[in-house]
Amino acid sequence: MNTFTATSVLVVAISLLLIASSVQSTEQQDYLNTHNAARSQVGVPNLVWDATVASYALNYANARKSDCNLVHSTGPYGENLAKGSSSTFSAISAVNLWGEQMYVCIYIFISFLNFRSTGGKQCLHYTQVVWRESVKLGCARVQCTNGWWFVTCNYDTPGNYIGEYPY
Repeated sequence: MNTFTATSVLVVAISLLLIASSVQSTEQQDYLNTHNAARSQVGVPNLVWDATVASYALNYANARKSDCNLVHSTGPYGENLAKGSSSTFSAISAVNLWGEQMYVCIYIFISFLNFRSTGGKQCLHYTQVVWRESVKLGCARVQCTNGWWFVTCNYDTPGNYIGEYPY
C-alpha cells in the first residue's frame, strides 16, 4: 500500500471516530437534558453523566440486541428500559416516554388518598427519573437484530424504594 493510500485510510478512520464521538456526546447530552428537565419540575438536583454507569448500560444493551426484550438486568443500579420500532426512537423519545408517567403518578397519589383503585397503572419509570438520591446517570441505545431500538438508562444511587417518596 502506498503512503497516499495509507494516509487516506487513516484520515477516513479518524474522521469516522470523531463523527461517532460527536453523535455519542450529543446523545449523552440529550439523555441528561431530558432527565434534568423532568427533575427541575419537582425541584430535584441535576443528574451528572457517569462513565462507569454508562459502560454498564452499554454492556447490558448489547446483551439485549438479539431479542430486544424489556428484561431488567440484575445489576447494582436503578434502571429504566424502553424500545421503539421507529428509526427516530431516540434518547429524548425514551426519557419522554418515562416522563409521561408523571400523570399516572398524580392519579395514583390522588387514588391512594381517596382509596380508589389505580387500575394496575404504575409510575415507577417516572419516579426513577426524578428520584432525589439518584445522582449519576448512564444510558445506551442500540439497534436490535429485529430492527427495533433498545434503550436503557441506569441510575446511581438506585431509586424506587417501597415506602419512600421520590423527592
